Amino acid sequence: QLLILDEPTVGVDPQSRNAILESVDAMANDGMAVLYTTHYMEEAERLCDRIGIIDDGKIVAEGTQRELVEKLGGHDKLHIGITGHGQPAANAAAMLDCVIRVSLGDAAMELIVRDARSSLAEIVNTIVETGAEITGIEIEEPNLEAVFLHLTGKALRD
Repeated sequence: QLLILDEPTVGVDPQSRNAILESVDAMANDGMAVLYTTHYMEEAERLCDRIGIIDDGKIVAEGTQRELVEKLGGHDKLHIGITGHGQPAANAAAMLDCVIRVSLGDAAMELIVRDARSSLAEIVNTIVETGAEITGIEIEEPNLEAVFLHLTGKALRD
């Protein structure tokens, strides 16, 4: 069986949208093949095993979400709030193999890293060892919207 849905949640209220997404997910989990078109990247991330990105009627990329992000060269961003010893903490973090780039602000640093979740403990320990105090951590992983923008050069609503 094949279910084809062309932007089924456009103009739908949040409760109905959620019901549609849950129904599509349940049908796919029951073995139905689903072809789903959407401009809402969070829907594709939630529902799709494989994703195709179309620009001007041509498929410009296809794969799993992880494959598409890796093609983009996407790396995770860590936003770390810190107090005290900011420059030594940034210098120490920059020396780690998992860290690609460090930017230091007034009360925070941003790190571009390979696989933030697996390297987080090492990064935190390194920063704390410099005497800096961590006040907050946020992990920002690459997503389909970033891939779409990179591949097409267009915002989602262009």
